[in-house]
Amino acid sequence: MNRKQPLRSIAVLLAFTVAFAACKSKHPTSVKPGKESTATGIAYNQKDGFQVAKYKGQSAGPNLVFVEGGRFTMGALEEDVMNSRDNRERTVSIQSFYMDETEIANLHYLEYLNAIQKDSSEEVYTRALPDTNVWTHPLSYNDPYVTQYLRFPGFRYYPVVGVSWVQANDYSIWRTNAVNANLAGKSNSSKKGFSLKRKKKGEVDGAEQAPAEQEVKNSQSNYALESGTILPNYRLPSEAEWEYAAKALIGTQYLDENQSNQRIYPWDGSSVRNAQRGRKQGQMLANFKRGRGDYAGIAGKSNDGAIITQEIYEYPPNDFGLYNMAGNVNEWVYDVYRPLSYQDVNDLNPLRRNGYLDEEKNYDSKNSNSLINDKVRVYKGGSWSDVSYWLSPGTRRFMDQDSATATIGFRCAMIAGGRNK
Repeated sequence: MNRKQPLRSIAVLLAFTVAFAACKSKHPTSVKPGKESTATGIAYNQKDGFQVAKYKGQSAGPNLVFVEGGRFTMGALEEDVMNSRDNRERTVSIQSFYMDETEIANLHYLEYLNAIQKDSSEEVYTRALPDTNVWTHPLSYNDPYVTQYLRFPGFRYYPVVGVSWVQANDYSIWRTNAVNANLAGKSNSSKKGFSLKRKKKGEVDGAEQAPAEQEVKNSQSNYALESGTILPNYRLPSEAEWEYAAKALIGTQYLDENQSNQRIYPWDGSSVRNAQRGRKQGQMLANFKRGRGDYAGIAGKSNDGAIITQEIYEYPPNDFGLYNMAGNVNEWVYDVYRPLSYQDVNDLNPLRRNGYLDEEKNYDSKNSNSLINDKVRVYKGGSWSDVSYWLSPGTRRFMDQDSATATIGFRCAMIAGGRNK
């Protein structure tokens, strides 16, 4: 009798565990929504009924890496030598998202130009061309870059430059359509009762376009997000997302929500050199200008390896796996520039897309008393032609969205749907 008692207890415990697991598994999730609606009891995927496609979770699109969201102190940590006072420290939270691990390279942009040259008008193609004359200077011999930097194979994986904010935004829209068309072509979802195509091109079911979507057009084209096969929009990151991803404070955590240090740059320490012991100790961690006339050091000891830009994988990635979040080229972000954004933007996923609460008329740009209006966009990160001050993620500058230089490129971001880690 005493021997049977432990066996009986174990059997009861196992039965309870199985029952508990069975109850737990009944709760539907986004990945496993079940066979019928928990609201109406009507079965899914019946003929002429509501179709629910199979979904295994959002995958990272081409070149994207996952950036886990969280709280961070946004703002400049370096001394404000420009006295701009336009990025004071404040605490904000960022939802998880995806970001390109590298800057968009010449080869990527040439792929885009090739596609629109075949599918669009000559006017559209011409409008998309980078301004190669950004390399021109009356007192410099940069002529080879004007004709060769974009198209010569030796520069394939150098970051594209001479691209305006508007052109970068247009590229993001094209890329969304190109990636999703490729995914749709590989999918068999259309054979399982769910159509990848919308009834009307550009239709967004059950919702009006948000102001930001109206501004950049509907980049989902004619593919249905509900299919579970295609990806959300590629887009330019917000300034807050970009700064959060650049600092990569995930690498400074040691216990609970504690962090061992802040970061002036996308790496630890106050130096721009590699502090780790070994063959690469003392080498520059980014491509920048050390001082007047010094873009790389001396021959044989070229400490950052590049007089102008460098290949997009050349320097070590930060703790999120992102390359060149400091140096090489500055990068466009989505935000309209305002010097006092830190005072009035939201503390959750902050973004300024227009002059709300700080209208352009306050700056008198029409009378040339200010450069600030609703068409100036923020760019960040520092470049091959900037001193180390601008490598700090908290620094910010702005330029007209239709302008371009040899020091500004871009990378894309994407929302992470249904995933926090």
